[in-house]
Amino acid sequence: MTRRHPPPSSSLPPQGAAPANRTLRILLVRDPHDADPLNVETIRAGLVSTGFTDIETVDADLRLPDVITARQPDLIIIASESAARDTVEHVCVSTQHAPRPIVLFTDNDDARRIKAALSAGITAYIVDGLRAERVKTVLDVAYARFEIDQQLRAELDATRLKLAERKVMERAKGLLMQARGITEDEAYKRLRSMAMERGIKLVDAAQRVIDVMG
Repeated sequence: MTRRHPPPSSSLPPQGAAPANRTLRILLVRDPHDADPLNVETIRAGLVSTGFTDIETVDADLRLPDVITARQPDLIIIASESAARDTVEHVCVSTQHAPRPIVLFTDNDDARRIKAALSAGITAYIVDGLRAERVKTVLDVAYARFEIDQQLRAELDATRLKLAERKVMERAKGLLMQARGITEDEAYKRLRSMAMERGIKLVDAAQRVIDVMG
């Protein structure tokens, strides 16, 4: 049975990271070491035929960080025949302060190269080429994975922050207990009172105690 699919759109669904009410801004990055640039034109043609029109093609060179800052693309697509490590890392480093989905189209199916690219920050590694009818699906999957990765990173950062704050609190309470000869509960109450009196966070009050008494 042939399954019918709705026609692709140039805007991703609301749950994705891209704005849903305007055309997706796409930055198509060429690998300057590729011998055959036709691959880039094939990708562009596939994007256009699927409804994507806001596409800029650039080389993965020293200007790339400035181009990304100026264009603020919603999605970056890399076209690299060999999935060159330098090209992949250059693109990923250029987006580290403002992460966005990065899709790599390549002919290299080496498992080590795939692992290295994903570790560097590539969202989706596509080996079997770009066909117009697959564009929307590929980009939807890339955005879904990107959103999940960002959520996991945020949760990990929050956990690390709580652990760091807990260590600060325990250190400050220990200093107060030792210096004042008080219990842990009393030390906590002093920290809380200090925070309330000075209008600061509890962990900031604890850090001040450490700075003075540590």
